[in-house]
Amino acid sequence: MQFVDKAFARRLEACEEMPQVLYARVFQKTRPEIGAAEEEICGGHMVFAGLGSPIGRATGVGLNQPLTSHDLDQIEQFYRERGAPSQVDLTPLHDPQLFELFKDRGYAIAELNNVLYRKLDDLHEPSLPSANVEIRRSPAEESDLTGAIVESAFFPGGAPEAFRGLIAPLYQMESALAFVATVEGKPVACGTGIVIPEHRVFALCGAGTLAAYRGRGLQTALLQARISAALKAGCEYAVVVTQGGSSSQRNVERLGFRVAYSKVTAVKKL
Repeated sequence: MQFVDKAFARRLEACEEMPQVLYARVFQKTRPEIGAAEEEICGGHMVFAGLGSPIGRATGVGLNQPLTSHDLDQIEQFYRERGAPSQVDLTPLHDPQLFELFKDRGYAIAELNNVLYRKLDDLHEPSLPSANVEIRRSPAEESDLTGAIVESAFFPGGAPEAFRGLIAPLYQMESALAFVATVEGKPVACGTGIVIPEHRVFALCGAGTLAAYRGRGLQTALLQARISAALKAGCEYAVVVTQGGSSSQRNVERLGFRVAYSKVTAVKKL
């Protein structure tokens, strides 16, 4: 097992940072009316991907260099100019005095998630749950379909208007390794991930299964397919962020992932 120090945490946090950066760049090209933006700050990035979007916060900041009060001023201004609350990811590897700074600024906890990782030291080809299942690469042109599958997993009754189309960019990004599972030719589950070559890590994200096809091992097969592709792409570690005690965490732990740390997203309302 890799000892999780500040340098390793910086590599792991890139798996939350860079998918958001690439996501914003997709929206800059495809939906300019949203005003998506990304800027480097204090060793990481701050990202805006639209008001109300679940994607868009400062990540990877303050790990390979100190985050100062001036840096936090810049982060808050970036989001204030866009009418959005300031949000920053903080890990147990950040300097303890940094938490005092956020407390003094009136930040609260918006999310608490687990960061899990696995060293890619062996090759696992996907094991198909049954003969009528196929796992294949999913091209960017299929992103509306795969995005809708993931949306259905989060919103069984149908995604609210404000959330429709928000998943598709995850399947359109450069360096994406996207896969879809089909049953008798019908796409029913999918998952993607982003290769981050500068850190040699692979960020797993954007997975979902249609309700009628859950419990069949499709997500395990999709995870195996993405891990295999990431190893071939030169990645050393795969990383995923989940809610604690979730089925997602259980699925990846079965494939050898272990919790590196829990982290918070700190938020300051306008």
